[in-house]
Amino acid sequence: MPAVTPNTPRKNDAPGPATRRSSWAEAAAAADAAKPAAQGPAAPTRQPVSAKSAAQPGAPISAVPGDANAAESVQEVSVPPLDVRADAPSFRRSRPTVADAIAGSPAPDFISSPGLFVKEQKPRPVGGFRGAMYKLTGGSWNMGPGPKQRQEDELARRISRQLQGSYNTAILSLKGGIGKTSTTVGVGLTLAEFRGDAPCAIDANPDSGDLVERALGEGIYQQASPRTITDLLENIESIDSLTALARYMHHAGRLHLIAGEQDPEVSDSLTAEEYLRIRRLISGYYSVALTDCGTGVTHNAMSGILQSADNLVIAAGYAVSGAKRARSTLQWLAGHGYEDLARNAIVVITDKDEVSSRVDKDAIEEHLSGICRQLIAVPHDRGVADGDLVTLDVLKPETRRAYKEIAAAIVDGYF
Repeated sequence: MPAVTPNTPRKNDAPGPATRRSSWAEAAAAADAAKPAAQGPAAPTRQPVSAKSAAQPGAPISAVPGDANAAESVQEVSVPPLDVRADAPSFRRSRPTVADAIAGSPAPDFISSPGLFVKEQKPRPVGGFRGAMYKLTGGSWNMGPGPKQRQEDELARRISRQLQGSYNTAILSLKGGIGKTSTTVGVGLTLAEFRGDAPCAIDANPDSGDLVERALGEGIYQQASPRTITDLLENIESIDSLTALARYMHHAGRLHLIAGEQDPEVSDSLTAEEYLRIRRLISGYYSVALTDCGTGVTHNAMSGILQSADNLVIAAGYAVSGAKRARSTLQWLAGHGYEDLARNAIVVITDKDEVSSRVDKDAIEEHLSGICRQLIAVPHDRGVADGDLVTLDVLKPETRRAYKEIAAAIVDGYF
């Protein structure tokens, strides 16, 4: 009997096309393409059956000729056709891809919502027990700012708000020597410290005002070029840039100042129209301007100052006469067409001379608080009372806080 080699092809096997291995996706695509366009009777399929199923009666079995293991070979089974309509929906489930998931989800806004990707950092405490613990632990224990620091941060936020346009605040009083100019300098330096844009202060006092001397010091001002508001008016038509304007200004840090006229013969010659010309020039380069007015409300430039003012600061003192003059100023404004300025005015009471305990400060504050938008008290401070240079570094913390409150109230009035 001849030996049979397992790998020897049978004679009865017809040679077929070579089978090419492919991926599952290619095989599925090839199977879909091979389906007939029209639905007809299903063709018989070939299914493997076991010897037990082949022995059952009624099962048409066709064994492969010459195969000794016929019971384990592939049998031809007739399967009745299925009633499949051409318009029947497909229930084949498709698994979504990563691309589908990305396309279906909303795109994050990296510009307007950076907090989606970065955790908000707790503010660092400064001073006090919280600040000491922060330094002691190298920042690992951050208890956040305390109530006092949060109040200070809120004042800084109010002062530093961005403005659309240029605004002017007039600081005036009916009596001299009660802190009008020192308030202008202290508030101006505070605005310069917290705002991104430099403020400007104008000395419009007709009585030889000393605004620049209080901001720079008498010695520095005398050594500087003594340009005044009169020089600015004489050359105002030729000024077409901030560089050209700077030649007529003085600088105390980031606070820019226009000096008042020192010559008594011409100091009272500033008219309302001339002041308005200066104000229009300043408005093109500065968003915040402070005007240090003279004593009283009836001098020549005062009508132009009030006409261009967005809000007022009324300076007063802790004395019966000072409180009465401040109230009289507000009443005069309300009676001469400036009701809005009077109603939104900020009254600043400066304890310049450190009044005795016999003066009822609470009664004076109550007397004025009901007729203005806000009343702020500046405590006694030798850095203000001496009448010399005003610098924030030498002021008491309570005085600096009072100037912050005034600056914040001024900016509030611009909105």
